[in-house]
Amino acid sequence: MTDERFLKGRRALVTGSSGGLGNWMACALAAVGADVVLTDLHPAGEVERARRAIAERYGVRVTYRKADLSIHREVEDLLDGAVGDLGGIDILVNNAVIRHFMPIERFSAEAWDRSLAVNLSAPFHATRLVLPGMRQNDYGRIINMTSVFATRATVNRVDYVATKAAVEGLTKATALETAGSGVSCHALCPGSVLTPPNSTRVDALREREELTRAEAEARFLEGKQPSGKFVSLDSISDVLMLLCGPTGLDMNGAVLPIEAGWLAKS
Repeated sequence: MTDERFLKGRRALVTGSSGGLGNWMACALAAVGADVVLTDLHPAGEVERARRAIAERYGVRVTYRKADLSIHREVEDLLDGAVGDLGGIDILVNNAVIRHFMPIERFSAEAWDRSLAVNLSAPFHATRLVLPGMRQNDYGRIINMTSVFATRATVNRVDYVATKAAVEGLTKATALETAGSGVSCHALCPGSVLTPPNSTRVDALREREELTRAEAEARFLEGKQPSGKFVSLDSISDVLMLLCGPTGLDMNGAVLPIEAGWLAKS
């Protein structure tokens, strides 16, 4: 993009954005001029400092709304509040996710239902609620975060594998229904990123096996990314920026791998 503030006047909602990848994408959107609504499970007071820092650094409006996306009513309240804060939503990033690490036979009905609600139903409801406004304004970008595990299953994460595969289907269906308009829908498919949860898992591996940090990272990535390195947060936000521009319309329905060659392996 030649215009460094090419999203000035646009309004974005990023779920699961108090920290980690979601916060990084929210900052990237703010950096090019978008006003942003952050949302997560934390009380507003706990994220006020971070919210203010983004607003002051990039000179945009930044608000925060606490919401439990496993509850349908709270998803609707979040969207109503976000539209009230900014006057509308032009860019929706469905990033919030939960996962459980356990075999299928130990998976409780309650855990399964919560995963379905947060990982799949919440993106659906958010999409149906933002689409009318996007169509009216003839601009909209819906970005769903999926995963390598949508196509490469793994053990002990049945909820994550199943819901991420379903999110790819949601993405393609939405893309077909918005084709020919100013609205497009895409999925970003990251590999392993050094988010806080992954960093915690690497630290646990390092302590358990008495490894250096570099050795623990290499062990964690074994069998995954051929690069042997975590995917850069910048790589993900750079692709997001591309999709928010005019190119996003011609790429409608794309599921874009950002996984350092993981899916290239047979």
